[in-house]
Amino acid sequence: MPLHPQAEAYLNAFRTDLGVPLSTLTPETIAQLRTMDALAEQRGPIVPLPRVRDDVAAGVPVRIYRPEEGDRPLPALVYLHGGGWVFGSVDRNDALGRDLAARTGAVVVSADYRLAPDHPFPAAADDAWSVVQDVFERPDAYGADPARVAVCGDSAGGNLAAVAAWRARDAGLRLVHQVLVYPIADVAMDTPSYRDYATGFGLGADEMAWFIAQYGGDPADPRLAPVRLPDKGGLAPATVITAECDPLRDEGETYAARLAEAGVPVETRRYEGAVHGFFGLPGFFDQAAEAREYAAARLKEAFR
Repeated sequence: MPLHPQAEAYLNAFRTDLGVPLSTLTPETIAQLRTMDALAEQRGPIVPLPRVRDDVAAGVPVRIYRPEEGDRPLPALVYLHGGGWVFGSVDRNDALGRDLAARTGAVVVSADYRLAPDHPFPAAADDAWSVVQDVFERPDAYGADPARVAVCGDSAGGNLAAVAAWRARDAGLRLVHQVLVYPIADVAMDTPSYRDYATGFGLGADEMAWFIAQYGGDPADPRLAPVRLPDKGGLAPATVITAECDPLRDEGETYAARLAEAGVPVETRRYEGAVHGFFGLPGFFDQAAEAREYAAARLKEAFR
């Protein structure tokens, strides 16, 4: 299927989110780019919520979004942003955090995990897991119901959410759902979608190789490549969202298939003609709102 017209328009305007070859970036440039956001106006409206506050969860900065007044325990959704483990932040994803809280009726806990290359593997995975653990251990601090906790992440954040889900299982903590949006599920970079969408579709194979190199880690380690996890049985039910024209498409769909083979309830939805990153840019993509509403419906069902 050809590119969606909105994806084509996006690529004509922004060949990559950063607009510069990643291989040329110095540590100083990386730090500078983290403070900039050329796509800020396309990340959606800042939805007003009754309560938004910054806090710290087990040493990790978080922003907590509460969609209703009062103190009754609500479902909790730990959100982990994308950015190749190198970029992204709570601030950059503020509009998405608010939108998820409004759509799901859950307290959203958005994690500002440590970033590579300053903090290489497994720092991001450890921070994500620390936040999930803290929500279970101190639910009153979040106004959360510990019996209704889920995780959600996109791209590198999808990787972190998947890892947190199996670490929760192994720790005896029951997540009710995991939403993985075009997750990095492997780092082998050997799938047909990597071949078909290596260049010219926003996120490219060279860029992914650079991100993986910055983060580091053993490609066989399931904390880096959750598809390599030997036993996927008993993981939280999952929703996996992919973009057709995305190098990461096949590994996300493979991970979903492996979950299903292990007996995990899973739904997969591919957005035709879409490119990597669409979920976070409703100003560009109508499919972003569609995918968010789908994810929210799946989460609300799990919270019930």
